[in-house]
Amino acid sequence: MTKKTDDHKKQKTLVLASGNPDKVREMEQLLAVTGYTVCSLHEIAGKVDIEETGLTLEENAEIKARFVYEKTGLPALADDTGLEVDALGGRPGVWSARYGGPSGDAASNRRKLLKELSGVTEASDRSARFRTVLIYMTEEGVRRYDGVCQGRILDHERGSGGFGYDPLFLPDGYEQTFAEMEPELKNHISHRGRALRKFLEDMSSPDHRPV
Repeated sequence: MTKKTDDHKKQKTLVLASGNPDKVREMEQLLAVTGYTVCSLHEIAGKVDIEETGLTLEENAEIKARFVYEKTGLPALADDTGLEVDALGGRPGVWSARYGGPSGDAASNRRKLLKELSGVTEASDRSARFRTVLIYMTEEGVRRYDGVCQGRILDHERGSGGFGYDPLFLPDGYEQTFAEMEPELKNHISHRGRALRKFLEDMSSPDHRPV
């Protein structure tokens, strides 16, 4: 293999900075038709826990991307996603993954969210959004992409698909929660899907400018 071919292969390989198998699977689905070879950090380096010490989604995403890039030398793609609920002042936000406790158990997170919103009965007062910050890191530096999906939090779970808060999140303009949707529809409208499309548009641009 020539150096030029090897360099091209590296540029078309993305290492995902996530140990969450549901998230990895979703990102693989979103990137399946792009020609990128997608793998997780665990596939390359075994089980590795990245300490997320940032106070914002942006900081955590960059911490993860930098760790992976320095560990593998390959282009790294990391996201941090938060559920921002207006009635809770934007919580759980950056703490979404461990809202119900340090174990990061999704069911506990959902139970705590429902408990905190138990006195909020008007649908308009349960407005929320998923927000994703995606960081792409290579030897050329860092690029950032944002994705947002607006919706509201239901008072009970619906659906068995998806992961995390998906059974509680009803996106604006739809009658199905993320957990009730077919993966193709969810990926099309989701916060993560929107951020990834910005990334792919940037990669196909001759200027490769950060957005």
